[in-house]
Amino acid sequence: MAKRRVFYSFHYDNDVFRVQQIRNIGTLEDDKPVSTNEWEQIKRGGDAAIKRWIDDNLKYKSCLIVLIGLETSTSRWVKYEIEKAWNDGKAVFGIYIHNLKCPRTGICNKGVNPFDNFTIDNTGKLLSSIVKCYNPNSSNAYTDIANNLENWIEEAINNR
Repeated sequence: MAKRRVFYSFHYDNDVFRVQQIRNIGTLEDDKPVSTNEWEQIKRGGDAAIKRWIDDNLKYKSCLIVLIGLETSTSRWVKYEIEKAWNDGKAVFGIYIHNLKCPRTGICNKGVNPFDNFTIDNTGKLLSSIVKCYNPNSSNAYTDIANNLENWIEEAINNR
């Protein structure tokens, strides 16, 4: 199977170390994360620069994967990325990452489903009713994600 190009959406400050573990699984297209210094430079350009960076980096991706930590659902940029990806017709799904160990903070509490923040068109139906969120096995979340990530991506693409 060809490696898929995906965009990871997450709360940078809280979850960057957990996200790095998922990026290092290696089953996906070589996806280099933005460094802290690069991100700070992008942020200095203001909202327009951040939106442009997100839009440019999401453009040729087939799927948005929201990596859900404790505060992901309240991140304005995660909300922007979800809305942008969905409106652009991209596949979207979430993975709860609270059970991945961060070297600074260990595991954390499970976050709220960020797809509960969106309704589909004017139907009133929540996006969370059709977008899946996976909650990996708490005893070995990394292995569960590594073993299932490609299948979850393909399922999201096929369902979209």
